[in-house]
Amino acid sequence: MRPQQPRVVIVGGGIVGCSLADELTALGWSDVTVLEQGPLPAPGGSTSHAPGLVFQTNPSKTLTEFARYTVEKFSALEADGLSCFDQVGGLELATTPERLADLHRKAGWAAAWGVRGEVVSAARCKELWPLIDESIVLGGFHTLDDGLARAVLAARVQMERATGRGARFLDRHTVTGIESQDGHVTAVVTDRGSFPADHVVSAAGFWGPVVGRMAGVDVPLQPLAHQYVRTMPLPELGAATTEASKPILRFQDRDLYFREHADRLGIGSYAHRPLPVDPFTIPPYDEARARGMDMPSSYPFTPDDWAASWDDCRRLMPALRDTAIDIDLGTAFNGVFSFTPDGMPLLGESRTVRGFWLAEAVWVTHSAGVAKAVAEWMVNGRPAIDVHECDVTRFEEAQRSPSYVRERGSQQFVEVYDVIHPLQPLEHPRPLRVSPFHTRQQQLGAYFLEGGGWERPHWYEANAPLADAPLANSSLSDGIEPPSRDAWSARHWSPIAAAEAKATRERVALYDMTPLRRLKVEGPGALDFLDRMTTNNLRKKPGAVTYTLLLDDTGGIRSDLTVARLAPDRFQVGANSPADLDWLLRHAPTNVHIEDITSGTCCIGVWGPLARDLVQPLTPDDFSHEAFGYFRARQTYIGHVPVTAMRLSYVGELGWELYTTADLGLRLWDTLWQAGQHLGVVAAGRSAFNSLRLEKGYRAWGVDMTDEHNPFEAGLGFAVRMDKQHFTGKAALEAAQSPQQARSPQQAQSPQQAQSPQQARSPQQAQSPQQARSAASPPRRLTPLLLDDPASVVLGKEPVYVDGSPAGYVTSASYGYTLGRCIAYAWLPAALTTGTAVHIDYFGGKVAATVADEPLFDPKMTRIRR
Repeated sequence: MRPQQPRVVIVGGGIVGCSLADELTALGWSDVTVLEQGPLPAPGGSTSHAPGLVFQTNPSKTLTEFARYTVEKFSALEADGLSCFDQVGGLELATTPERLADLHRKAGWAAAWGVRGEVVSAARCKELWPLIDESIVLGGFHTLDDGLARAVLAARVQMERATGRGARFLDRHTVTGIESQDGHVTAVVTDRGSFPADHVVSAAGFWGPVVGRMAGVDVPLQPLAHQYVRTMPLPELGAATTEASKPILRFQDRDLYFREHADRLGIGSYAHRPLPVDPFTIPPYDEARARGMDMPSSYPFTPDDWAASWDDCRRLMPALRDTAIDIDLGTAFNGVFSFTPDGMPLLGESRTVRGFWLAEAVWVTHSAGVAKAVAEWMVNGRPAIDVHECDVTRFEEAQRSPSYVRERGSQQFVEVYDVIHPLQPLEHPRPLRVSPFHTRQQQLGAYFLEGGGWERPHWYEANAPLADAPLANSSLSDGIEPPSRDAWSARHWSPIAAAEAKATRERVALYDMTPLRRLKVEGPGALDFLDRMTTNNLRKKPGAVTYTLLLDDTGGIRSDLTVARLAPDRFQVGANSPADLDWLLRHAPTNVHIEDITSGTCCIGVWGPLARDLVQPLTPDDFSHEAFGYFRARQTYIGHVPVTAMRLSYVGELGWELYTTADLGLRLWDTLWQAGQHLGVVAAGRSAFNSLRLEKGYRAWGVDMTDEHNPFEAGLGFAVRMDKQHFTGKAALEAAQSPQQARSPQQAQSPQQAQSPQQARSPQQAQSPQQARSAASPPRRLTPLLLDDPASVVLGKEPVYVDGSPAGYVTSASYGYTLGRCIAYAWLPAALTTGTAVHIDYFGGKVAATVADEPLFDPKMTRIRR
């Protein structure tokens, strides 16, 4: 007998809801009901007024892949003799040198992510768009495959396809409640009846927070209004026989975009003040019409907000000086759509209300790609691509307040077309989260950037004198000075970072590690649970620390962890993001308690060859190598402060991570600082930290590897114990390897394969990179590159070319101050051997680099194990 199908109710019949119904039914789930409060296929949400621009290229690989699938899918759909996608291409203009440089950067993303595009001259821009004033244009970025989505038509076609597979679409059904029992959704209640459900997906767009509140689920989304107008007919466009023939156009220096509507132009502006809208006050369709609104998402046009943009439009296109905008109802309007605090979608299932899913804050550009990912997630257990940037769990609790969401969502609107540096911090609200050492850091002149709401020092102005003079007795870095940087790479950077890195290598430095997530896992089932969930062997005596991985069922890397066994049934876990806590809580049995202790604790990394000289006089315990070995933990005292000390090093030097409660953090800092003065102790920031960790090849999850990668290709095979009876993802790893390819535990410990943040190895375990790669023969691998020119730098996400063709992309990059070269890690074909010449595209220039062996620094681990 055929098994019963899961019952799915999708709330929202816009482009996302219709796309999701189509994708779910294509995967075999036919018991799908889509509920919509307005009329279908144009129910009055953001889809109904969307201008349909689809630009694929994005600094986020995930968003680019979403958009690429949207283009691919919509291009294949048609109805009424019309394609759901007009592939007219895209053109982004530069009128300033800064924007032109950014377009070269964007062309690099396109090459890295597989999108066709090139930077073109001002003359070519004029050929593509004859209406523009060529004299103010410096160049443009032209993409061939971008274009215009007919969103309402695409929604209708997908609705018809899904209906043919068994789905049903019910309009004029207003959702009034979400029912659940024992932590799982059971039904959706509407004004026209109740609908039983095993899964409920909120695809309600700017009404997402309203639907989420019904389910008891927080939806950190802020609707904002965005101005869109159409001009009166323009003779210069001629007697148009098609809706559009020219590329969709962006004039980002003035926050404007343009598209054709036959003989008129449609123009959108982000240049005006943010216009936030309370989602709980947006009227339903019929009420909106009764108020004289064209649709619920179309608010009255505000001419004062438009005036400056209209001047900019006429400056770019002189033909507009003799026309006006059409201010008829529905032609000029302030259209409402959704922003999150980081500008990314909200995707995934709630842990507290199982079966309740979000597919929110999704623009037409990414709609089909998001729908495919969410459908795969629901049916197969995970999307085919990495979506961690969009995961509903990614925000910290401090980032979910209504005021934070409103403020950050509004700022995302302002920054839509801004040139954003990869290190550029949020400006407001700051400071939000600070470590107990914050006052001391300010006194030392810390330059703070922000992450996860935390203020994170990147360098300290107090160390400026060190940058002007070489360190005494410097055997590692004689003659190596950081090169001068171009204006872009010099942002949020200082040569002081080089001095801090050198001080760490030569003396001792204090690093604030407080923002790194800490979980307490305890209970009678804690050992079995953690051992089952992770790849390495955790069945060690109390006092052991283990680097291990969280995998999903396909063998993809969900995260990397440091697990310290502090007592038989008590562990401290160093994790990455809120998603790690969510994942563990989802799978924890009743005899395991998990608690995030990050906010109530703090951590100082004490690293450098003089670290023992600093710490030993302050503690009653023996901190010698023999008594306190690498990858060990103990609870002791530093001065008056009780600490959990772990002998780990993320920078490749002797030292400890020292944890204590937040109330004692300042005392711990002062104790170490005062005791270290005669040793030349410095406070060091994350800029130096990142340089040092790349010299050792230590990976950063979410940057260097994600769940798209397995441990062997990421160079983390040493953390996988295939001889364990079971761990999540083991079966998938076994299936991916033949018996001859399966690694033994000894092979998995090669220091040449990959460098973990906290890895114990002996020189005898070394094997060549070629031997390590042949053990599993992955088609790609995370590859270390050294830039050939000591004066060159790259920052990350640049394309890497082999024999003149794009072959991969950079993940992490930083100048290696000990080595005197910039280091870049990149995903590249595994067949590339050490010494292979490649080049990296950096703002349109070719930067020569060479495939290197790793670790690049201290391959025998002598500095850590002293």
